[in-house]
Amino acid sequence: MQLTAAVSFRTILQEESVSIHTYAHSFLQVILLHLEHRDAGVSNAWLETLLSVIEVLPKETLKHEILNPLVSKAQLSQTVQSRLVSCKILGKMTNKFDAHTIKREILPLVKSLCQDVEYEVRSCMCRQLENIAQGIGTELTKSVVLPELIELSRDEGSSVRLAAFETLVNLLDVFDTDDRSQTILPLVKSFCEKSFKADESILISLSFHLGKLCHGLYGIFTPDQHLRFLEFYKKLCTLGLQQENGHNENQIPPQILEQEKKYISVRKNCAYNFPAMIVFVDPKNFHMELYSTFFCLCHDPEVPVRYTIAICFYEVSKLLNSGVYLIHKELITLLQDESLEVLDALIDHLPEILELMSTGGESSVQENKLSSLPDLIPALTAAEQRAAASLKWRTHEKLLQKYACLPHIISSDQIYYRFLQRMFTIVMTNNVLPVQKAASRTLCIFLRYNRKQEQRHEVIQKLIEQLGQGKSYWNRLRFLDTCEFIIEIFSKSFFCKYFFLPAIELTHDPVANVRMKLCYLLPKVKSTLKIPADKHLLQQLEMCVRKLLCQEKDKDVLAIVKRTVLELDRMEMSMDAFQKKFYEKDLLDQEKEREELLLMEMEQLEKEKQQSDGRPMSEKSFEKKRRDTKTPTTLPKSIPISVPGPPGTSTPSTSKEIKKSKLIRSQSFNNQAFHAKYGNLDKCASKSSTVGYTPSVSGLGKTSVVSLTDDSFRTRNACSAPTTFSPTASLPGTSRGTGNSVDPKSSGSKETPPRKATLSFPAPGAARLSLGSLRLSVLLCLPPCLGGPFVQKPPVMEMISRLPCLTRLLTPHKIAEGPGCPQPCKADGSGKAHSVAPRSPAAASQIGTRLSALVTLTKASG
Repeated sequence: MQLTAAVSFRTILQEESVSIHTYAHSFLQVILLHLEHRDAGVSNAWLETLLSVIEVLPKETLKHEILNPLVSKAQLSQTVQSRLVSCKILGKMTNKFDAHTIKREILPLVKSLCQDVEYEVRSCMCRQLENIAQGIGTELTKSVVLPELIELSRDEGSSVRLAAFETLVNLLDVFDTDDRSQTILPLVKSFCEKSFKADESILISLSFHLGKLCHGLYGIFTPDQHLRFLEFYKKLCTLGLQQENGHNENQIPPQILEQEKKYISVRKNCAYNFPAMIVFVDPKNFHMELYSTFFCLCHDPEVPVRYTIAICFYEVSKLLNSGVYLIHKELITLLQDESLEVLDALIDHLPEILELMSTGGESSVQENKLSSLPDLIPALTAAEQRAAASLKWRTHEKLLQKYACLPHIISSDQIYYRFLQRMFTIVMTNNVLPVQKAASRTLCIFLRYNRKQEQRHEVIQKLIEQLGQGKSYWNRLRFLDTCEFIIEIFSKSFFCKYFFLPAIELTHDPVANVRMKLCYLLPKVKSTLKIPADKHLLQQLEMCVRKLLCQEKDKDVLAIVKRTVLELDRMEMSMDAFQKKFYEKDLLDQEKEREELLLMEMEQLEKEKQQSDGRPMSEKSFEKKRRDTKTPTTLPKSIPISVPGPPGTSTPSTSKEIKKSKLIRSQSFNNQAFHAKYGNLDKCASKSSTVGYTPSVSGLGKTSVVSLTDDSFRTRNACSAPTTFSPTASLPGTSRGTGNSVDPKSSGSKETPPRKATLSFPAPGAARLSLGSLRLSVLLCLPPCLGGPFVQKPPVMEMISRLPCLTRLLTPHKIAEGPGCPQPCKADGSGKAHSVAPRSPAAASQIGTRLSALVTLTKASG
């Protein structure tokens, strides 16, 4: 009851249920009455309540109600418990009074209690001197507190000496340089000497405060003293390791067992102070002075020591900076530690440590990151397997979350072959839901930074087939979790391209839990759509929701569907163009999309580089001569795309130009349609995509060629049989924009190699084509020179090359003067230029009608 009453009084004070004046009048006397209760636990509870009350009581109340009675309570005639309570009250009250009151009324009581006959009272008062020193200022501390501390440091009681030592260390900042060098330093030296000889009780405290002590006394050590303190620290780090005995564990005497526990605490404190000792010796001298000590701490036989050094490993790495390569082996040792507690302590800052290891060593070149860490990947995989085999799933979850940093540390292939498949296995087989979610999110991050398209496609196909279409409903639930992570990590276009249709297909799932989870996810799914490009996907989403409303039989799912419908109706759709309301989100999504495109372009550039490195020198020299020559009037289909650039240059000469060309190419985003069945990834993504390229008009007279292979420039001839144009044919939609449809039967499981096309601008005055008109030119399959029957669609680049012919046909007064099409027309297979015969007014009118229809359809398409 007394304990409950003390806690209740303190709660009333903290919640400010009554005013301070009312509280002091009603409760203060009750609290003071029970301070000397015969039960020590009850007395301490009321003392804690009184110390909380002192912080808020006014000065006059403190003086009359507490300080004046305290003078009699601190006398030697009172009980030890009463004097101990007086010590703690004095330490708390010092900050509430001015210096004059403290000097006249409080300091005499402090001196009296420091000279008390009981060592318990002296020790208690000694520990309160730190609070008193902060309240009385520097001058009174030097004249009153410091002499008392010096005297107490020579006390016969070991607990009093220990309290004096710890108070001195905590007050180092208060004393000036003279006091530190002339008074405190000799005391510290005597403590260190006595700790090994006669007073081992102070060893634990000395080892714990040694880092702060060396930092506070730094600058006043002579070289000899500096070396002596360093050797003392090294001796403490190995304390107890040299002692060997032939006793079994059960035969160890209690005294030796207690001493070993004390030594373990000392080494643990030394590990805690290791970063401070690196500062003490200077990181440049780490290898010569402290590396052997660090090695011993990392290989210490006791788990608490290794656990503490694992916690400090990140701080040590930061301090070493460029010398972090010196502790590579110790990182591997701690990753392979048999204790999961050590691993758990290390992985808290594992991403930061690995980043320092990969960039802070002697060689910071990207290709040489792992040259000095050959055992890192085996150590990481072994650590994950040990965590998976244990019952400590929280450690396993944390480790999988930290593995998300690996794309910035090691190569994409190493992640794919050593980690990515393991993440997929955990998602499929592990029984702990948080672990599965952590593995799923890390898997999505690995997929995000994978630099090989075939590997990405393989992982996406596995996710869809083995999770989204898996036999176990548990796997289908994890597929929806994965979709949520993909929406968070990838761009909106990526999700719509690969995962939109597989996700909403789960509205027909036979398990109610799967349909319920999908309903919760539908608002996020809708947020990935952009209008008007994804209007057809929005219609499919609305159709699925309507089916759920009409056909759902489970009452719980139906209730969630109704709430979801209301939420979907309130959502505002994002537009293709930037909106002020969604500006930040659209900007972030655009940045994600740009990074994805750049990863694809980097892959293509690496392939081209590998191909060019593998070709003979004769072919390379021929290719160089061909690029140096001017672009001919007849260009084959396989020549790389030409991009306007400075005259006389074959490739961008500066990184700025390369970046500019990449940004231009990234605007032509390859959006492929997702097949409804999506059984095979190559059937999911359309093999023919649109070409969106709007070059600048300036600088078209002299062109430069930049090699690039991209799937977005494939023509339909690469993946389907020749077709003829039908005016009534429908234009199928893709996940982004309008493109050519692909016959599923003609789509193989492997993609055809990307074709190279050439874009040549024949004259400075050539008209600029928009993205929509380029797409429409491909779809309409214009006849050769706009005069013959409709035949197989020519390449997009040839359409542009025929613009002069088209312009000439539109000019009636130049018909008789036209010598013919300036470029050979290859649509009929002849490769010869067609002459343009003089046209009658009826023929000219027919051509004008065709071009009017072309313009109308161009406006409608884009």
